Amino acid sequence: MLRRAFVLNAIALAVVAPKTALALTEASASKLVNKLVGDVNKVIASGKSENAMIRDFEKIFGRYADSSYIAAYAMGADGRRASAGQKRAFSNAFKGYMARKYGRRFREFIGGRLEVKGVKKTKKWFEVSTIAYLKNQAPFEVTFHVSDRSGKDLFFNMFIEGINLLLTERTEIGAMLDRQGGDIDKMIAALKKAG
Repeated sequence: MLRRAFVLNAIALAVVAPKTALALTEASASKLVNKLVGDVNKVIASGKSENAMIRDFEKIFGRYADSSYIAAYAMGADGRRASAGQKRAFSNAFKGYMARKYGRRFREFIGGRLEVKGVKKTKKWFEVSTIAYLKNQAPFEVTFHVSDRSGKDLFFNMFIEGINLLLTERTEIGAMLDRQGGDIDKMIAALKKAG
């Protein structure tokens, strides 16, 4: 459970660096993951209240994640029937949901670290393999997917021990939509309070 939470936390605060004139490379993909870890660790070590940390995590997610892609994937096929306004509202609510849902768990990772172990090109993105070291836990592998398909270098997914952020969140949002009788507006309202 702790490993699953860590993976999803790290994904939720995905990395995006400003696009440079050069295309995404193994080195830049690795640098993105290292920057993510550094930014998250700064927030954890800040000594701020949980609510202040969650606000910081939401900013990190907004700045570094391909949040539009992640939100669209999470909405799944229901996104086809959503209006442009509903999609925007969902994307905004989803950022806050991700920060609340996963940000609250970050205190458990104080003193932990991720180390980049390797980078390889796969299809149209790079897989950055890392090892997570947490207190009182055996080390475990976390793989980040980094792409520049949106015009920026983005972290858009992560896997750990078979757990896929995109699929996990699609399942969660689908269940939330089902609880709201398929009403997208009600699901967005519920999402603003979830996490």
